[in-house]
Amino acid sequence: MTLSSFSRYRAEWYSGPAAARRDVLAGMVGTFALIPEVIAFAFVAGIDPEVGLFASFVIGIVIAFAGGRPAMISGAAGSVALVAAALVQAHGLSYLLAATVLAGIFQIAFGLARLDMLMRFVSRSVRTGFVNALAILIFSAQVPQMLGVTWHTHAMIALGLAIIYLLPRLTTAIPSPLICIVALTAIAAWVPMPLRTVADLGRLPDALPGFALPAIPFDWATLAIVAPYALAMAAVGLLESMMTARVVDDLTETTSPKARECTGLGLANVAAGLFGGIAGCGMIGQTVGNVRYGGRGRLSTLVAGVFLLIVMVPLRPWVAQVPVAALVAIMVMVSISTFSWGSLRDLRRHPRVSGIVMLATVVVTVATHDLSMGVAVGVLLSGVFFAFKVSRLMAVRVEHDVDSDTRTYIVSGQVFFASAEMFADRFDLRDDARHVRIDLTAAHLWDVTAVGALEEVVAAMRRHGIAVEVVGLNQASAVLVDRHAPLMRDATA
Repeated sequence: MTLSSFSRYRAEWYSGPAAARRDVLAGMVGTFALIPEVIAFAFVAGIDPEVGLFASFVIGIVIAFAGGRPAMISGAAGSVALVAAALVQAHGLSYLLAATVLAGIFQIAFGLARLDMLMRFVSRSVRTGFVNALAILIFSAQVPQMLGVTWHTHAMIALGLAIIYLLPRLTTAIPSPLICIVALTAIAAWVPMPLRTVADLGRLPDALPGFALPAIPFDWATLAIVAPYALAMAAVGLLESMMTARVVDDLTETTSPKARECTGLGLANVAAGLFGGIAGCGMIGQTVGNVRYGGRGRLSTLVAGVFLLIVMVPLRPWVAQVPVAALVAIMVMVSISTFSWGSLRDLRRHPRVSGIVMLATVVVTVATHDLSMGVAVGVLLSGVFFAFKVSRLMAVRVEHDVDSDTRTYIVSGQVFFASAEMFADRFDLRDDARHVRIDLTAAHLWDVTAVGALEEVVAAMRRHGIAVEVVGLNQASAVLVDRHAPLMRDATA
C-alpha cells in the first residue's frame, strides 16, 4: 500500500469526531434495518434466522476492513438466498456452508481478474430500474406485516413514520429511526397491545458464532454438487454489491475501487461460511439508509456488524420486545428514499428506449424477485437497442465516373453483425460498370460478420466479371480482413 492510498484508507476510517459520531449512529440504525430483512431472507433460504444473523455480523466486520466502498452495508440477504434455497432443500445446511466458502473463493478470483469492469456494460437506465425494483420489493416485503393485524399495529406504524419524518425538523443529532425504535418499544412496554415483536420472527442467536469446517466429505462428488450453486451465488452477490457500490458512488459523489470490493466480499463470505453463516452481498436498502443518515466511512459498516452481535446476544431479551411495527416503519422509509422518483418524470424527457429498459428491469425484477434476472434483461435490451441505433448510422453513398466507367461505393459508419446485412444490401452485385471501388476510409469493420459480408460482396461481383478494388481500410479493419478473408488481399489497397 502506497503512502497516498494509506492516507486515504485512514481517512475512510476517521475524518473527525463529528463524522465519527454520525458513522456510529448511522451504523446503529443500519443494524436495526438489517434484522427484519436478514430474518425474512433466512426463511426464503430455508435456514434458521441465526444463520443469517451470524453471517451478517461476520460479513460486516470483514467487509469494513477489506471492502472497497466505505459506508456500504453488506449482509446475508438478497437474491443469494433464492439461489441457496434449492441447495439447502436438496442437501442441507452443511453443503450450503461449503458453497458459501467456495463462492467467496470465486469472488476473490473475480476481483483479482478485474472482472468488475463488466459493470461498465450496465447502463444508467438499468441501474435506475434496479434501484426502483428494489424499493418496490422492500416495500412489498412489509405488506404481510400489515395484513391480518389489529388497528394497533397500523397506529404504531403511522406513529413510527411520523417520528421518522417529523423529528428531523426539530433535531438531527440522533437519527430519527433510532428514536422510532426506542419510542415504540417503550410505548409497547408501557401500554400492552396485541403487537408482533422481533421474537415472533424466528429464533434469535443466544451465543457467539464458532469457527468450524463444514461437515461434508471433501471429495469430487461434493465439489460437483456444490460448485454450480457456489458460482451462481458468487455471480449474484457480486452483481448486487457492484450495483450497490455504484449507487453509493452516485449518492456521495465519490468513487471506489470495485475490484477491491469484489475481493473484500469474497473474503467476507469465506469467513461467513467458516463461522456457520450463509453467503451475503451488498444490501442497497440498508446502505442507502446508512448514507441518508450520515454514514460515510468504514466505521459505520463496522458498527453495523458489531452492534448487530451486541444487540442479538447480550441485549437479546430487550431486542426481542422491539415491535415489528417499528421495523416496518423504518423499511417503508427506506423503500421511499430508495425509489428514484425523478425517473418517473424522466420517462417523458428521456429517449423512449431508455424508459423501456428501465421499466423492463423493474417489471422482470419484481415479477421474479430476482435482481440479477432483472439486470440481465436490462443489459440485454440496452445492448440490442444500442446495436440497432449504431447500425442505422451506417451509410453507403454511390458515385459513378463515366470516363473510367468506375462506380465508387463510399461507406461510412460502423459495420458489424447488426449492420452487415444492411451493408451488403447497398451493393448492386450485377453492376454494369467495368470497375467497382469500395471506399472504406470513413468506415470500420468490427467483427468477422462484417468481414464476411464484404468478402461475399467482392466475390459475387467478381463472378459477374466486375473488377473490384477495396480501398481505405484502417489498420484494425485490415488486420481482420487479412486474418479472416485472405482471398481478398489482392482486392485491397
